[in-house]
Amino acid sequence: MFMPNSSPSPTCDVIGTPLAVLDYEKAVAIARAWASEPAEARTIAAANTHVVTLARHDQQFGAALARFDLVLPDGMPLVWAMNRRCGVQMRDRVYGPTFMLRCLEATQDGSLQHFLLGGSDELLGTLRQRLREKFPGLQIAGVYAPPFGDWSNEEDDPIFEKIAASGAGFVWVGLGCPKQELWISRNKARLPPAVYCAVGAAFAFHAGRVRQAPAWMQNAGLEWIFRLAAEPRRLWRRYVLFNSLFLFYLTADKIRGR
Repeated sequence: MFMPNSSPSPTCDVIGTPLAVLDYEKAVAIARAWASEPAEARTIAAANTHVVTLARHDQQFGAALARFDLVLPDGMPLVWAMNRRCGVQMRDRVYGPTFMLRCLEATQDGSLQHFLLGGSDELLGTLRQRLREKFPGLQIAGVYAPPFGDWSNEEDDPIFEKIAASGAGFVWVGLGCPKQELWISRNKARLPPAVYCAVGAAFAFHAGRVRQAPAWMQNAGLEWIFRLAAEPRRLWRRYVLFNSLFLFYLTADKIRGR
């Protein structure tokens, strides 16, 4: 285990990615503290086995993830690896969609505002309605559905302007991996002061568009099987290939004594 100077939490290296050793309470506390006095853009990523494996496999993505201020252990296999490798005693992961809900719950008194970036106008409309029903005092200062696919750098300027004008302390980015991490990292120096959280499929989950795995499957590290069965054509490569690569890198590092 080690603690980089820039990290607000001890970290444990798993196949090259320093994952924060913390629980939901600590993660929410760090995020709220940053959002309350946002002197600069702070960035948080929720990393599962696919994310850390991609960071090891793809140099560009690895460099992008390394620029994040906090990387949460989003998957149970990562928690198990951290416990074995670093001697910590973590009992649960910090799952991106749940982390988002915990932050929203902690700020439903209106103390901090939120901005939703990603998805379609229809999805964002449904998501905003559902979140306000769940958290009546929640302040959603703005939403933005960017163009589908890649967009030019000129498209970033109106996004930055909308975020700055909203006064949001939290910006939830649901563009999907690796797009969201690359976009946040590439623009970090230009982003208006706030906490930027890359949360993947959280928008689709909370809007009721995609079902989440049962709790027992999540706790057993089997969520990937549920999602693969639901979307095999889209997700087979992510789970079959990258889960295998994750085990390969983990074994290789153990053999090398890393």
